[in-house]
Amino acid sequence: MRVIFMGTPDFSVGTLEALIEAGHEVALVVTQPDKPKGRGGRMQCTPVKETALLHQIPVFQPKKVREPECIAELRKYKADIMVVIAFGQILPKEILEMTPYGCVNVHASLLPKYRGAAPIQWAVINGEKISGVTTMQMDEGLDTGDMLLKTEVILDEKETGGSLHDKLASAGAQLCVRTLQEIEDGTIVRMPQGESPTAYARMLDKKLGNIDWSQDAVSIERLIRGLNPWPSAYTDWDGKVMKIWEAQVKEQGKMPKAAPGTVVLVEKDGFSIQTGDGLLKVTALQIPGKKRMEADAFLRGYQIEVGTRFL
Repeated sequence: MRVIFMGTPDFSVGTLEALIEAGHEVALVVTQPDKPKGRGGRMQCTPVKETALLHQIPVFQPKKVREPECIAELRKYKADIMVVIAFGQILPKEILEMTPYGCVNVHASLLPKYRGAAPIQWAVINGEKISGVTTMQMDEGLDTGDMLLKTEVILDEKETGGSLHDKLASAGAQLCVRTLQEIEDGTIVRMPQGESPTAYARMLDKKLGNIDWSQDAVSIERLIRGLNPWPSAYTDWDGKVMKIWEAQVKEQGKMPKAAPGTVVLVEKDGFSIQTGDGLLKVTALQIPGKKRMEADAFLRGYQIEVGTRFL
């Protein structure tokens, strides 16, 4: 099939490469404009653009894809279908209905669960045991179009937002190829979504990572994993920001309950903090100006005592 591919971040790259490998003609890649990055403000291509250039595919980077001149540009390529995965802009009706087979979206959840911008991280934060990818026929709603195909992915006990991202990116690439094959064969079956059983998977921001120690240990540990590697979970330690990368839930046992955020036990391989329900043992962390380190290495260079408060 002749495809216009629309995507931007790393998550989209595997699907683009899978479509090329499957023999589809990717006539155009549409991605977000280059952005300055780093201290020098050097302009950086999106991961999808880099991949397109490697395969010598034309790239289009509109600031607003709904502008009439942008829509006219897309029409020039006379595609059979558009594939959209983490593009980053809402598509107008003129684009959704431009090609014979419309626009197919690859969404990183088992729709109708986790519609929205951050389905991967919220699945971990909310303690889901199974996630997956859904291909969807796009409509004018936000992730509300008819479902086409699904594939499930089981979450490990220590699944992070980063590790689940990689699993779903790989699963989504293969699912997209299958979806286009069934569309072309005329065997695809469209299924209406119905109402979502979960809240909208809202976009992540850094404030979300500020740990509330009055929450229970299980919820905090999930937050830490879900926000790893970005934007990360953190707490205030003696006026400095401490990122917490790994932690273990421990039962209160006979340990007297202290105020939430208080260190109640220090061991060679970590320190345990009182939460609203249970203890959380910190095993990997990062402080300003230092790289991520295991807690045992941190404790050899810095002093954490019982009674220390994290805010």
